[in-house]
Amino acid sequence: MAGGHFTEATGRDPFAATSQLVHLAGWMAQDEGDTPELRGLAQRYYAHSFRLAAEAGDPELSATALRGLAVQCVDLGYRAEAAQLGEACVEYGHQLDNPRAVAYYEATLANAAAQDDDRRMATKHLALSETAIGKPTAAADDSWAAHYSPGRWAHESGMILARLGDLDAAEEHFHLALDIHGLDRRRTRAIVLADLGGVRLRQGDVEGAMATWRDFLDYADGIRSVKVQAALQDMRVRLRRYIGVPEAQELREQAARISR
Repeated sequence: MAGGHFTEATGRDPFAATSQLVHLAGWMAQDEGDTPELRGLAQRYYAHSFRLAAEAGDPELSATALRGLAVQCVDLGYRAEAAQLGEACVEYGHQLDNPRAVAYYEATLANAAAQDDDRRMATKHLALSETAIGKPTAAADDSWAAHYSPGRWAHESGMILARLGDLDAAEEHFHLALDIHGLDRRRTRAIVLADLGGVRLRQGDVEGAMATWRDFLDYADGIRSVKVQAALQDMRVRLRRYIGVPEAQELREQAARISR
């Protein structure tokens, strides 16, 4: 290169940039639909992103790619694989001086452990993620963990706690996400509201669940997301037992109209 200098860091930069792009493609494939083809495509993208991150020597990108695979395993019910990938995320996260990233990966492992019915591990890593998210961070905006706000942490923690059966704490964390930390993106708020409605129904608060799901439907209308579609279907199925309740029937009909 005339007039320039090629260093090891310069050589790694293209791998890091490509890893980010490939990871984003994986996330888009995962959120596009719940089909074997799209699941396989997302998995291949995440695995390739990890290989590129390893070439770049970037522990945060490596951890994030593994997190994508771990979350996919959680969604598909591959419990042992999810836990192993979550542990690998945490190992890479320990190399980072970024509390938000540490919280991101610790919560990933806590989520996988909760699905694997490992309450001890889930509780331990949920507490570690809470400690990390409470620390001040000076992470740059280009950090993959920059988006992992206290609100997003509160939502993920609520889902973990619901999985562990601590419904009161789960509801508290969902309110923390919605009312205190904002989460102003429609897709994000829709998913949190869907989860909150499910928790309220499990608590026996049918009226509260339906009120929450009304808000969920308002936010969900017009959003194209596999997670929103799954939440719509989940709500419709859970409301079948209230077939004689007019409001439940109205919610099911509204959900059917806005589903694909």
